[in-house]
Amino acid sequence: MKKLLYILLAIGLLSSCRKYLDQVPDDRLTIEETFRTWATAQRFLDNVYSRIPDEFGQRNPGDNTNRGLWTGGCDEADYVWGFVQSNDVNIGNWDAKSGFVGDYWRNFYKGIRAASVFIDNADKIIDLTPELKEQAKAQARALRAMYYFYLMRIYGPVVLMGEKPVAVDATLQVPRNSFEECVNYVADELQKAAAILPVDYSSDKLGHITKGIALAFRANALMYGASPLYNGNTDLAVLKNKDGKQLIGQTYNPQKWKDAAAAYKAFIDEFVPGTYHLFTKNDANGNFDPYLSCRDVFLTDWNPEVILARPDNSLGSRQYEMTPYHSGQDSRDVRGSGGLGATQNMVDAFFTKNGRSIDDPLSGYVKTGYSDFRAPNDKVTQSIYNQWVNREPRFYVNITYDGSIWLNKSYPNIVTRLYNTGNSGKKTGGNDYTPTGYIVRKAMGLDKWDIGGRTLMLIRLAEIFLSYAECVNEADPGNPDALKYINLIRERAGIPQYGSASLPAPIGQAAMRDAIRKERRVELAFENNRFFDVRRWKMAEQTENGPIYGLNISADLPDFLKVVPFETRVFNKRHYFFPIPSDDVDNDRELIQNPGW
Repeated sequence: MKKLLYILLAIGLLSSCRKYLDQVPDDRLTIEETFRTWATAQRFLDNVYSRIPDEFGQRNPGDNTNRGLWTGGCDEADYVWGFVQSNDVNIGNWDAKSGFVGDYWRNFYKGIRAASVFIDNADKIIDLTPELKEQAKAQARALRAMYYFYLMRIYGPVVLMGEKPVAVDATLQVPRNSFEECVNYVADELQKAAAILPVDYSSDKLGHITKGIALAFRANALMYGASPLYNGNTDLAVLKNKDGKQLIGQTYNPQKWKDAAAAYKAFIDEFVPGTYHLFTKNDANGNFDPYLSCRDVFLTDWNPEVILARPDNSLGSRQYEMTPYHSGQDSRDVRGSGGLGATQNMVDAFFTKNGRSIDDPLSGYVKTGYSDFRAPNDKVTQSIYNQWVNREPRFYVNITYDGSIWLNKSYPNIVTRLYNTGNSGKKTGGNDYTPTGYIVRKAMGLDKWDIGGRTLMLIRLAEIFLSYAECVNEADPGNPDALKYINLIRERAGIPQYGSASLPAPIGQAAMRDAIRKERRVELAFENNRFFDVRRWKMAEQTENGPIYGLNISADLPDFLKVVPFETRVFNKRHYFFPIPSDDVDNDRELIQNPGW
């Protein structure tokens, strides 16, 4: 009897010399039973959804929910605990046999196959209207394409499995498709799904795939295809199938940027502002507050900036990492680990309050000394190190620094001290302290850390605006939309816009590219973009290789404030792509390994 393959099955799709039927438990429903009624078919579709990454769970990357390692695995941050596998990635201590390497490959392909099973059988459901059957199939089609996209940004060119699900006992000998074929397939599939999907759902179906989600992923796939890593990258000329088929295009094609820009522009034209718009929030007096706007966009579920969010996630785990140790406090509500440290590299990327980079002579940035200062939304003035004074609002949303007042106002005016013997310092915390002298704060709630029930935002409109600005600048230098959409982000952040009286606009494509990348780094900090951005821009050999900096956490003040390298990271050309898991390469004679692995 043919058994259905739930995505929770512990099997790898592309391990070609394995037989799977013996691993399917006897108590599973048959395909016919599963797809007879919507009640059981819906549970199957819900399982397909479960592969959407739980990016709050990055202390333990991989596994069934595809938890990333992207935050601690790039120049934004670092985990204090040695068991966190992003630390292995940072120092080059990983390979094709590493557990997370196999997890992402197997689990996204499980989701892909499960989506194909659903599409192939949904018409059998007897108690669902034809219209709702098509809509459910469109959700599965979009999810399948999204999972291919997630694979592509990790491994590069992958294997496209086709429309029909592969039999679980099949012996596969299949080559990889070119990256361009992968991009075109994903874009086409998402376009097909978008034509059927609704713009929104009722409140009991929030989190399901909408037309906007499908088209956002479509534009993202096209942008990746246009980016330097994939578009005319002669460094990857050796990446060929055994028949000589080139998997990365060797000739730069400017049309790819135009196609990506057009996809983002079409998204904006269709959905903004009617469906999505940038979240804003006023203070208690009814005045626009950029700090609250940038902070609470992550704390307000299903707000109008949210495009894709995951309801079920590891929120408590992430908040434990962001809550300082706070020795001396009686309640565990405000006592965490602070183990996810923001790097000095990331801290220095934030602008000053006048919207300029700290290395700009006109920024007003002061490297030494202290000033009396009250950070946004704080109630008291404190003596704060000048490097952290008068920075832009997003700095205070993202970073806990020495002397910060903690967010949980049920325990008022807890001051976080991060030097060695401070209440959250290295000596005080034992195994729980920041490895950098700063702690990531973005998306930290205002209540106790050990809490659930809030969504994990995975794509928001600000990302779409910045991606469009990037693509239109590459496709059509001088197009005013590049400046327009970066300025919309800066306006919400409460800093001067480019081209205003106090801040000249970037002149030329290169200067605009630099401005867009700086804005993207700050606006999307700790949102799982930077890891992939520096790769697709082909600059990771500069940003992810060599010393990464933090403060002198083994010292008390004032020596604590010295900027020191805390780690020498390793990144070379082979690290632009993950290796294909070694078992799969060994079993599939047509599946070639990525260069250098």
